[in-house]
Amino acid sequence: MKLLRFGRDFKPDQEVILRDYLAIERTRLANERTLLSYIRSSLYLLLGGIAFFQLKNFPDFKYLAMLALVFSAIFFVIGIYRFTVLKKSLKRLYYTFDSKDKEK
Repeated sequence: MKLLRFGRDFKPDQEVILRDYLAIERTRLANERTLLSYIRSSLYLLLGGIAFFQLKNFPDFKYLAMLALVFSAIFFVIGIYRFTVLKKSLKRLYYTFDSKDKEK
């Protein structure tokens, strides 16, 4: 059984109706909201890592601080990557819809 992957296996074969257009817009807005949550998590980890560096009485927290900073960077990169991949898929889907509308 072949699994569907969003934006890769889906080919629209009918004209776009309002429901489909609104679904694309909802997905686009959800994608932006997800990016913002990745950025927010990344900033919290960054602040946590900086706070752990400020603790002078606990030198063992330096490793935890470095780990938080590394995860902060990883979260940020993953968020940007996922945002751009879905945005490209949505653009390709939207332009496919748009070109079919212009043909008719």
